[in-house]
Amino acid sequence: MDEQVDRLVKKTWAKYCSTPSNARLMIAVSGIPGSGKTELASTMSHRINQLHASENPSSSTSCRTPIATSLPMDGYHLTRAQLSALPNPTQAFARRGAAFTFDPYKFLHLVRALREPLTPSTKPIYAPSFDHAVKDPVEDDIAIDPGVRVIFFEGNYLSLNKEPWDEVASLMDELWFVDVDFEVARKRLVRRHVKAGIAGDEVQADIRARENDLVNGREIVEFRLPVQEVVSSIHDPAWERL
Repeated sequence: MDEQVDRLVKKTWAKYCSTPSNARLMIAVSGIPGSGKTELASTMSHRINQLHASENPSSSTSCRTPIATSLPMDGYHLTRAQLSALPNPTQAFARRGAAFTFDPYKFLHLVRALREPLTPSTKPIYAPSFDHAVKDPVEDDIAIDPGVRVIFFEGNYLSLNKEPWDEVASLMDELWFVDVDFEVARKRLVRRHVKAGIAGDEVQADIRARENDLVNGREIVEFRLPVQEVVSSIHDPAWERL
């Protein structure tokens, strides 16, 4: 994926340099579960920050402050209490991670706020994170400072052609999609679920991957909006060590 990333870094930097100083460059990275979208978004924000530092070798604080960040959608999961209040809570817990188990309107509110022009009085905006230990979001846990000018959002449904996800997508400067073979994704998910304690063993993890994650993946692929970039997720042997 290195050559793909190098090209995307150059493209993103050029777009950032042409973005008005009172605006943010916002890129949504989507893909099916296990595609590697989190890694791509994190890598991109790190590389853009490195490039910014190298282009501004001054030791001033403004040049050392990160201008890019990656922002996961995980904090917009419905809480366990909210899932319990749904008409079919058993199904809701079994399908946690499906589009209907997120709060897209709350996420849309965040995106709209980040789209507002930057001014000298702009204050940090806070987003929730997700605590895997307690299996619930943590409110106001991620700060997006006014100096953050490039945001790589990452999540399953950021290019989904269904309301209100399509409105979220319309507010982005670009949509990127990480393409992966479903079998590669399944193997990654099995290891991930066991490591995270989501499943007790590989058999349970495989059932969850097939009956939930990859079901969601088919919806993500079948209802994908047109995107500006399709990034190939290349199988990494490092996954074998997870």
